[in-house]
Amino acid sequence: MASPTVAANAYANLARILDSGGAGKSTDSSGPSFAALLKDAVGSVMEAGRKSDAQTMAMANGKANVMDVVTAVAETDVAVSTLVSVRDRVIQSYEDVMKMTI
Repeated sequence: MASPTVAANAYANLARILDSGGAGKSTDSSGPSFAALLKDAVGSVMEAGRKSDAQTMAMANGKANVMDVVTAVAETDVAVSTLVSVRDRVIQSYEDVMKMTI
């Protein structure tokens, strides 16, 4: 189970991305496109996984602290769980739209 601090950091990172427009702007001025937000979200999950892997390898070589590894793994867990939740909601929304009568 992830600690509240890890969850708060994950949500703060998401808020920072959304507020700064770091996901890239679409051609109109309405804000970042969904595709750009999705690409950044997947990229941040991949980056968390790479960090976790690097910390694990460093610990195996005796160069890292156990707490750093646990923290990196917990952050990756929160990022993957969040991504899976978003995926499930997108699929559910798609299915709801497909059930609508025209």
